Formats: sequence, structure tokens, C-alpha cells
Amino acid sequence: MSMAEGTQAQSPALHAADSHDLIRVHGARVNNLKDVSVELPKRRLTVFTGVSGSGKSSLVFGTIAAESQRMINETYSTFVQGFMPTLARPEVDVLDGLTTAIIVGQERMGGDARSTVGTATDANAMLRILFSRLGKPHIGSAKAFSFNVASISGAGAVTVERGGEKVKERRSFSIVGGMCPRCEGRGSVTDFDLTALYDDSKSLSEGALTVPGYSVDGWYGRIFRGCGFFDPDKPIRRFTKKELHDLLHKAPTKIKVDGVNLTYEGLIPKIQKSMLSKDIDSLQPHIRAFVERAMTFTSCPECGGTRLSEAARSSKIKKISIADACSMQISDLAEWVRALKEPSVAPLLKALGDTLDSFVEIGLGYLGLDRPAGTLSGGEAQRVKMIRHLGSSLTDVTYVFDEPTIGLHPHDIQRMNDLLLRLRDKGNTVLVVEHKPEAIAIADHVVDLGPRAGTEGGEVVFEGSVEGLRASDTLTGQHLDDRATLKPAVRTPTGKLGVRGAGTNNLQDVDVDIPLGVLTVVTGVAGSGKSSLIHGSVAGQEGVVTVDQAAIRGSRRSNPATYTGLLDPIRKAFAKANGVKPALFSANSEGACPTCNGAGVIYTDLAMMAGVASTCDECEGKRFQASVLDYHFGGRDISEVLAMSVAEAEEFFGAGEARTPAAQKILQRMADVGLGYLTLGQPLTTLSGGERQRLKLATHMAEKGGVYVLDEPTTGLHLADVEQLLGLLDRLVDSGKSVIVIEHHQAVMAHADWIIDLGPGAGHDGGRIVFEGTPAELVADRSTLTGEHLAAYVGG
Repeated sequence: MSMAEGTQAQSPALHAADSHDLIRVHGARVNNLKDVSVELPKRRLTVFTGVSGSGKSSLVFGTIAAESQRMINETYSTFVQGFMPTLARPEVDVLDGLTTAIIVGQERMGGDARSTVGTATDANAMLRILFSRLGKPHIGSAKAFSFNVASISGAGAVTVERGGEKVKERRSFSIVGGMCPRCEGRGSVTDFDLTALYDDSKSLSEGALTVPGYSVDGWYGRIFRGCGFFDPDKPIRRFTKKELHDLLHKAPTKIKVDGVNLTYEGLIPKIQKSMLSKDIDSLQPHIRAFVERAMTFTSCPECGGTRLSEAARSSKIKKISIADACSMQISDLAEWVRALKEPSVAPLLKALGDTLDSFVEIGLGYLGLDRPAGTLSGGEAQRVKMIRHLGSSLTDVTYVFDEPTIGLHPHDIQRMNDLLLRLRDKGNTVLVVEHKPEAIAIADHVVDLGPRAGTEGGEVVFEGSVEGLRASDTLTGQHLDDRATLKPAVRTPTGKLGVRGAGTNNLQDVDVDIPLGVLTVVTGVAGSGKSSLIHGSVAGQEGVVTVDQAAIRGSRRSNPATYTGLLDPIRKAFAKANGVKPALFSANSEGACPTCNGAGVIYTDLAMMAGVASTCDECEGKRFQASVLDYHFGGRDISEVLAMSVAEAEEFFGAGEARTPAAQKILQRMADVGLGYLTLGQPLTTLSGGERQRLKLATHMAEKGGVYVLDEPTTGLHLADVEQLLGLLDRLVDSGKSVIVIEHHQAVMAHADWIIDLGPGAGHDGGRIVFEGTPAELVADRSTLTGEHLAAYVGG
């Protein structure tokens, strides 16, 4: 058959509308990207790999997703745009073929005390409507079942204009809400331990008050002694009821002390305003210790921690109140909803049932709707956000996921893979940033960034299939088939940390001895009770240093040098060498450039359009006054030191005339966690999730403590970096520390001296110890899900 005949026999020419099957990115320069150009197939699953800090998030989130969101925002009127976050156009030459992007990121859900799993997913909203329609007795609308709505009633005269005349009418209104009046819908009440506030055997003049800053000779002592509401020379235990009330609870009252007009206020409201209204982490250590000693958080005695009023709890459907429904495990609640056969609310029951089934399907059936959102781990929070997208009928959408396998046991990763493939098969483009080989394996297309991190990254080093990646010589390709082996010999414990009768969350009266002086890994499927055991019974004890998954705080003025405390010894060294004040060498203090206030850039706000940041002409982005840059230390000025990488700075402060042991010690810890490439003055807002977690680990390594608790330290780590982390854990143990790691990564399990496996399932199917022993014994035993997966991993 001739070539011409063959061509004619083929399908008709492609329609112009079907030719846009690629997302094209050309010349991307966001953060550390170096003119990156890629072409991504639409309606396929593309995985982005590369070491932490290589530019994956800059390409996927900072370029593709950011531009898609910006263009969607521009379709609204300027009035509406004024209420929306303003987004700048990413630094890129061409972005073509974009579709609507839905981002499912790793950010923790709001830690607000009122936010729960139910309120975050709309399941509570549907449940409230259900109870307002079917609940007996009927108590009101859906608001009557909401713990965020208070009951209010009022009456009064209103003036209405009718026919040109003003008529006064009496009106009354009432809103029936479901909020518990005692705890205001928070579920817990805070009480003061009065023995921590004062010594009742002493009088105020003898220094009875034990609150920091409330000494007899101070300002507050003067007010309490001269207020006249009680005798300052009488021991507090002899106060009358009224005197004690005035000391502790009196409302703000104008008084005169020694001819000075003052406002007197009871001790408890005073402390609440000055100490409890602030973030506890921001308080000075001695004040924080006082607050933790004086405050007791107990379940609300009126609502039993359900957050709901008595009326809301009294209305029931088949003997179940809304409080009972929210406290059920979601998998059980889904069955209860399915059993309700009420034609009048059939659409509502179907929608609620589908939402609850999505929880079970995504591996979160063990949660309850009343679980506070702030207590979810990073992986759980991300999967909760996925729920609203699973049942969506939208197609040709770009879903963007940031390490969706975080916090997942190997057993659960397969389930997550199935969900990602389902989203793709509905005709969507799925972009995933990922490190786990099991998740990379399902990709239709792989983009590997590197070759290293930071300034040594930002290039596409491979693009193609998974098999092509495996055969490539990139760092990811080399490590894709890495398998850690079981240690030939494990360390001998030097003691044990006993936990008895642990019952936090789903734990079922657990007794366990955690060995000390070794590397212990606590594992089990998501929701089996690992965090409940360690954070509930081990963390918080004296001598225990905990590095959890909470995000590190920091503005664009914060950088690795300020966060780790490295800048203090550097400023002091500069000040001593030049005979000036240390404050001159801070861009947030006296040394700041007056034009840009030490920011290095000048921001121009353009209302509903993206603001423009331009480099400051005065300091040329160096952030310091010109006079400060005349001072040198070791031949460098302060801006040159902040432009150094951790590795360069370690060498600079380690020897010669610039030798500063205090600075070198901090730099050594940063290099130990694999951050040698970071620039000291790089804003924290530009660091990736993995980099931030390792920076936090480096800071905590300075703390004095014999036991280190690490919560999933492999989060955001590339396969090549896991090896370095294992070396760091070994060094910690060899230096005499006990290391307890909550982890799912098989390489960390294989490297452990002792494994504690919880399960066998999640929620009320978990909460028990199913195995204790060495990794080799777990592999030989294979009686648990972890044992099966670890055996397959090590080839046992």
C-alpha cells in the first residue's frame, strides 16, 4: 500500500479545538527556576520529583497554579477583585493551555477552637438541616443545632415611616442558636488554679500574690494595697466573700491612689487580658510557665464537651442526638444515615451519605465530625480537603496535589493512588509533587527537577516516563529503587520509659515500655493511635524535646539566620570588632536602610491589582544603611555574610580571624540536617515545606534534653536525603540521646533498633499495640500490615 493510500485511510483531520492537549511553560524564573521550559500532557497524571528545594513547588504552585488562579480572578469585576487576594503574574515568558486549577495543599487546617472536621467539610451543615427537619421535639431551624450560633432575644421600640408620618411600633426578635452558653461553643472551659495566683496564708503587704510582675513593691502592688476594697494587711484566707470577689473578679472601677487617677480591675480579668489573650508561644519563658501552671482546661460540665446547648441535645432522630452523631466514628455514622429511609429529605440524605462515604473511601473513616480541625496531621488535613472534590462532576480541571501520601502507611498509599487515577480518568489533568516511589510509579509523565537544591537546582534534568527516569542518571533515578536493609545488629537499651493506661483519643488502655538509648520507631496505619500515644503520654515530660509537624512562623523579614538565633552571635562579633552597638547589624533595628525600612524592596500597593515590589535604590537591596556596610569582620560586611550559604559561612566562622564558635555550632547543626546550600538571608517565605521542617529540627537540636520525639521527619524529603536523615538520627543516638520517631517510611523502620506497631486498624479498630520488637522480628513475624509491607520492602 502506498504512503498516500495509508494517509487517506487514517481518521479525518484533527479538529482545531482538540489540538490544545498540552500545558506549555516556557522561560519560568520563579524563585530558583532557571528559565525552565516544559510541556505537560493534559488529562494525564504528571508527577514532579527532585530533592527538597529543587524548584518543584515553584514550578507547579508558584507558576502553573498561580497563573491559573490569577486569570480566573481577573474574570470578576474590579469591585469583586477588591475583596480577593491580589496575585502577581509569575515570572514566565509563555504559559499556554492552562485550565482551571484546584489546589489541594499541605497547609494545616485552621487551629481555631470552633473549627471541626464537620464544619470544615460541610457535613455538619447537612446534619443540622437533617435534625431541624426530622428531630423530635422540633426546636427550630438549622441554626438551633449550630454550636457557633448563640441564642439571642430582644425587644424595643422602632420608628417606621408610613404615609409621610413617623409611627412608633414595638418589635421583638429572637434567634435560637445551638451554642452552649457556659463554654460558648468551645467544648472546654478554662479555670484558674487559685493556689498558683496567691499564697492565702499571707497578706498582700507580705507578698501573697505569686503572679509574675505583681510584686508588693511594683506598680500593681501599689494599686492592690491602695484601692481600699480590702485590708492589705489581712491574710487572704480571712477575706470575706465580697473582699475575695473584689480581689479576683471586680469589674474595671475608677479609683485614686496617692492622688493619681487609676483604674482598678480584679486579678483574673487582668491576667486574661495581659497574658491569656496572647499566643502562648510568644510569651516569655517564665510567664509561659506560670500560665501553664495556673490554667486548667477541663471539659465543659454543662454540655459534656459537645459544645451544644441542652435544647440542641434534646432533639433526637431514632434516639440519636446531633451530639451523638458528631461523636460517632464517621464509618458508623455513614451506616446510620443510610438506614434512615425518609422520602421527605431523600436528596439531603443522599448528599450527606456520599460525603461520609468519601471520608471512608479516602481512609479517614476513623475520624469523628467533632474532631477539632487543628488537631489533624498534615496528611489528614490534606485528605479532608480532597473530600469535596471526589464527587465533583467537573472535568477538564487541573488538580494540583502537594505530597498527598504524607502521613500515609504503605497500606494506605495504594488507596490514595486509586483516587488520583480516578480523578484523571474523569478527564482531568492531575499534577502531583511527590517523593514516594510507590506514588511516582503510577505517573503517565514525570518531570524531575535538580540537579540539587537551592541555587544548584531549578533545572529540568529529566522529562519522560517512569521507566525512563529509572534508567536516567539523575539523583531521583539513581535512588528510585533504593531499598534499606535490616541492620545486622541492633543497639542495647540503657533503660526504659514506661507508659501505663494510655487512653487518649482511640487508645485502649495501652501499657508499653519505650526503650531508651536507642532509635525507636512508632508505626501503624493512619489513625491507629501513634500520635495519641506519643504526644499524649511522652511529649511534655521533663527532658523530652518534641519536633512536631506544625509550620514554622515567619514573615518575609525572617530568614534562617534570625529563626535559628544565628544572627545574635554574628551581630555581637561585628559589634565587638568595630566597637559599636550590635543593633546596627540588624535590618529590623537601627542598621536598617531608612528608605525601605530594612526590607530591601519597596512595595507599591495597586488596590485590586497585584502590588509591585521594586529593589530599593538607596541600599540596592542590601537592607542596611551605607554607613553600616563600612564596618567589616573577617574582611566581609554584614550584607556579604548574609549572602553566604550555610556551608560557606561554616567555613568562614570556623577558622581564621572570623572564628566565632557560637555561630559555627548553629551552622554545623544546619549542615547536619542537609541545609548546607541555604543562604543565611533568604526569606523564610521562600523555603519549601521540607526545608522548613529541617530548619526546625536544626533549632531543636540545641535544646537540652535526653529524649527526642520526631513526628514524621521524612516529610518533604527526597529519597537521597532520607539516607542523610538516618545518619543524623544515628549521630543523635550515639551521642547518648534516646530518639523516638513516629514514621511510615520503610527505610526508617528498617534502620530502627526497636519497633512499636499500633493497630490493627484505624479508629476504634486500632488503639492497641500489635507488635513490639526488632525490625528483623517484625519481618519474620509478618503478622501485621506493617510487617507485610516491611518484608516486601527489604525483600524478606
